[in-house]
Amino acid sequence: MKAEIICIGDELLIGQTINTNAAWLGENLNMAGWRVNRTVCIADNREDIIKALDESATRASLVIITGGLGPTRDDITKMTLCEYFNSKLLVNKEALDRITGFFEKRGLPMLEVNTRQAELPEVCTVIQNLRGTACGMWFEKNDVVFVSMPGVPFEMQGMMAEDVLPRLAAHFKTPAIVHRTILTQGVGESFLADKMSAWEDSLSSQGLGLAYLPSPGAVKLRLSAYGGGTRDELASKIATKEVELLEIIGEHVYGFEKESLQTVVGELLLSNGASLACAESCTGGYLSHLITSIPGSSRYFQGAVVCYDTSVKTGTLGVPQDLVDRHTVVSEEVAKSMAENVRNKLNSTYGLATTGLAGPDGGTDQYPVGSVWIGLSGPNGTFARLFKFGTSRERNIQVAANSALNLLRKEILG
Repeated sequence: MKAEIICIGDELLIGQTINTNAAWLGENLNMAGWRVNRTVCIADNREDIIKALDESATRASLVIITGGLGPTRDDITKMTLCEYFNSKLLVNKEALDRITGFFEKRGLPMLEVNTRQAELPEVCTVIQNLRGTACGMWFEKNDVVFVSMPGVPFEMQGMMAEDVLPRLAAHFKTPAIVHRTILTQGVGESFLADKMSAWEDSLSSQGLGLAYLPSPGAVKLRLSAYGGGTRDELASKIATKEVELLEIIGEHVYGFEKESLQTVVGELLLSNGASLACAESCTGGYLSHLITSIPGSSRYFQGAVVCYDTSVKTGTLGVPQDLVDRHTVVSEEVAKSMAENVRNKLNSTYGLATTGLAGPDGGTDQYPVGSVWIGLSGPNGTFARLFKFGTSRERNIQVAANSALNLLRKEILG
């Protein structure tokens, strides 16, 4: 079953508002058995809206529309839909009572423009908005269902989850779809593809598909099964192939679905009764930010020293000056000293350190921009690894922090 999404709003087109609705709708429709064929973003313009509706109706059984339902004059979606479905506006009493109550509870006056939000196309099935004032609308035309909802994400998501998705499940018989996302870190897409080639070739005969979803320093592998059985049967097929995959690339897999690397590392520290401290130079506190973004991280994270300047490395952290003089701050020796010293000073099980060249300048022949030493000190000793990333400063900081977490994950797992 194919669906298309039409997002309406000038603010989306000029970048003033990020279109998060399209991503949320795509994910949730897909999980409900729909293949999203296209997403378009258009202006608050009558002709553009009608053209988009006509085009989507020729390709899809479901058209989801968001935006343009507010009380101001630039919100023309409702009037355009009324014209498109050859209908007239009528006051919906349930909507009027709900909107009136909405303003009364907040002690606010109800203006005429708010009253007009209860005027809805006669031919639509009204979808009440329990979080705002703009109603949703369900239309049917030539075996195609059109659903129009407000563009406010909080309102749209509630409407979809509580009303629209259950209605769609009752109206259409969609095939089962099962996804499993496997998360890897520290290896590239081409490396994985080469290592998994024989396994990947076996998927089509099982009715399965694979997508590579790369991001800085990481690759998500989405294994999918569409139709051809119940959800349990499809999940069983995926589980079998997942076991095979983990035998091939298991050392590079840190988690599944929406797990973050910092969550996985935090759980490992907790389960081992271990603690962590960080010494950050080139990552500038970003590594500590990732760690402390997890609720409850105070149970295992002792703290950090952001030793950006050399004097802080040698003074506050205690890295020997002669070590810096002999090897420079971007070196294996300094990374190991930073990890050992922060571990000892903050009395933690593990010490994790980053020192390198985030860029965009400062590189040398030996250490070009993107070179980062990551030091790790723990019960089994101290070591450091050299990583070479790229020339993007922001990306280098992100990848270095995640590489440090992954190094720690592997060390804890042995």
